[in-house]
Parts: sequence; C-alpha cells; structure tokens
Amino acid sequence: MAIPLHALAHRPLTAEDVAEFVALPFVPHVPDDVEAVDEEIRRRGWHWEQELVNDSFRTAGEHVLCCDGISPFGSPDARYFLVFGEMYPVDPDDESRSNDAWLSGYMDGWRQLPGWSTRERCTDQDCESVLTQAAQAVTECLCAAARRTIVSCATVVTGPALTHRIWRTPTHALVLGPSADNGPYGYLTHLQLSCTPLACGPDLPPAGDEDGLAGWITAHVDW
Repeated sequence: MAIPLHALAHRPLTAEDVAEFVALPFVPHVPDDVEAVDEEIRRRGWHWEQELVNDSFRTAGEHVLCCDGISPFGSPDARYFLVFGEMYPVDPDDESRSNDAWLSGYMDGWRQLPGWSTRERCTDQDCESVLTQAAQAVTECLCAAARRTIVSCATVVTGPALTHRIWRTPTHALVLGPSADNGPYGYLTHLQLSCTPLACGPDLPPAGDEDGLAGWITAHVDW
C-alpha cells in the first residue's frame, strides 16, 4: 500500500556527482579556514549554503553537501553527506492531513534550488524511484552493486520506511537512503548519500540481520 507524502523535491545524482563526493576525503587538504575554503569552493563552482542545512555547501551539481568540519576537502576522518532529495511526509496521526501548511515554507527552499523538480501529493513509491536512480549512479561510479539493502525507518523521525543501500570502500561506508534533516521537529526528511569512515563500525552485519544493519546504518549516518 502506497504511503502518502505532501511533497518531494529532488535533483538526480550522476556518476560524476558521486565521484566528486567520494573523492573529497582524499583531495589535497584545505585547512579549516574560511578564506581558504572560500577560495576552493569558488574554484569548484560551489556556493555556501546556510539556509537549508547549517554550515553546508551547494555543489556545482546543485546538491547540498555537509561535513562535520569547516572544510570538506582532504579530511579522511570526517563525515559527509550529500542531499539530493527532500520529502515532506504526511503525519498519519493527523486525520485531516492538513498539517502540510505549517511546513510548506521550509520546503520552498528545496523546491527553488536550480534544476530541482517537485512532486506534490505523491507517495513513498516516488521516493523509492528517486533512490533507485541514485543507486544506479553510485553503482556506476564504484563499478559495484550495493553490499546490503534494507527497508528501514531507523534514521528518520517520522515518515515511511524506505530502502537503504550500503556500499563499502577500503576506508569508508557509503549509505544511500533517508535521514531526518534535523529541522523543525525533524519532520522533513533528506534523501542523501553519506560517506563515513569505517572506524565507526568496520564489521558489516549479515544480510538477514535487520536489527544489526539498522544499528550499523544509524552509527554511520546519525551525527
């Protein structure tokens, strides 16, 4: 049964977007200095982004990138995520389903990003289509299919369970799926690709261990 959403905004990922993202921990180091970072983001055609996610960037591909330090360049121990979609789920406890008005303004910033498209009154299956397309871009970039796939709501505050896909490089975990955006009440939800050092949890649980996989995903995504 399809689960309703108020809105979904997204911009497709390409293999080139993914390649730039997963290379960030290994590019020449740029120190945590605003002027130095500003010079590098101008060189890449990026922009600062302070409205949609605090202390983040908009890449040349118009996705929103966040890092747990000031500089996202050449920090192999840092955590990163790249947002390519934003969904506004319907609150199942709101019988009138009229709760969309109070958060629509927060969605406007995502709707208005260059190259992003919006679907109104859609369902979780629209999100799954966006995630499937993004997974194809990651697979093309890494020349490998996801190591694990699980449907879970472990990383969201509210909203439907959606598919998470996990890849691993020799040093990092890549997790593609939904995650709470930590805005008002954590209600809106990112569709994102995370890149996190494997030191957070090097051993990947077996495919049938849903609880273990949900915990592994949370350890790498929730920061």
